[in-house]
Order: sequence, then structure tokens, then C-alpha cells
Amino acid sequence: MGGHRRVEREKEESHTEMAHRLLVRRIWTFSVKDLRCLPASTSSFSTSLRSSTTLLSLLSPKCTLPRSLPHTSRREVSFNVQDHEDFTERVINSELPVLIDFHAQWCGPCKILGPRLEKAVAKQKGKVAMAKVDIDDHTDLAIEYGVSAVPTVVAMRGGDVIDQFVGIKDDEALDSFVSKLVGQ
Repeated sequence: MGGHRRVEREKEESHTEMAHRLLVRRIWTFSVKDLRCLPASTSSFSTSLRSSTTLLSLLSPKCTLPRSLPHTSRREVSFNVQDHEDFTERVINSELPVLIDFHAQWCGPCKILGPRLEKAVAKQKGKVAMAKVDIDDHTDLAIEYGVSAVPTVVAMRGGDVIDQFVGIKDDEALDSFVSKLVGQ
């Protein structure tokens, strides 16, 4: 009987540890946006954590910055796709042409190509966007776009695939690829 209680206790400790890790991850990923959502009446951050309603509001991502404040001081050259909905909104429905960099963390050539692609996109001064899709996190998107090897780069305009390539290209070829997408 003692062995059964030990197993149950270990399961309970495992669930508690997982809940703690998720809570710590959320707290560590606070951004300035989250901190601006704190109620003005609290005297300190630790005081606000004592209130369970405030704690719940801190853990829910519903607070946003007022539209009048810029989210960043410079235009982002590239962005990481968060999920299928984000992909649809920021890539397929984009008014700008978009380069999609399908990559993986474990892929050496991807680590070489990524910064070079960002540099080629930056040269276009806001005429093209770049979406980065980690195939391990978004396997569904990789399958949908026929990605069988990484790095794969897909050029999309108006929701339609215009061109693509697999592997690494030199800087001149990358500039030409991006210019073709922009229409120059």
C-alpha cells in the first residue's frame, strides 16, 4: 500500500512542478506592455500580487497598449509566426509582399540564411515583410506549403505563392529574389 501512496504523491508533485514552471514562464515573459496594465492605485508590484483579482489580470493577456502609442520605435524587418491565425492575418492578408522563411532551430544552414534574408529585406525599406516559421512549432504550415527540407523560402504576394527556393543562396541572388517579389 505504501508504494501506491508514493506514486500518487510523485504524480501530485509532478503536476505542481509543471504548474509552477508555467507560472514562472509567464512571469519571466512579462513585457513593458504587461506592466503598464497594472492598476494605478497599487503602491508596488509585490502589493499587487497579493490581490487574487490583480494576479488573474496579470496572467491574462487581455491588456493592450493604447493605439496612440507606438509598439516599437522602428519598423520590424521580420516577425515570428505565432500560430495559424497569426499566419493568415500577417502573411496571407498582408498588403505587402511577404517572404516566408521556413526554418528549424537545429538547422545550421537556416542560421546562416536567416540574417542574410533579413538584410536583403531591410534593403527594401519597408516594401516587403518577412515571416519566420519554425517547422517544428508549425508543422501544419510546413505541410500546407510543401516544405520537405529547410531552409525553404517562399515568396507570397496577395495571398498567392509567387516563387520559392530551398537551401542557401549568395547575397546577390537573395537581393534579386527579394527585388523580384517587390516588383523591381
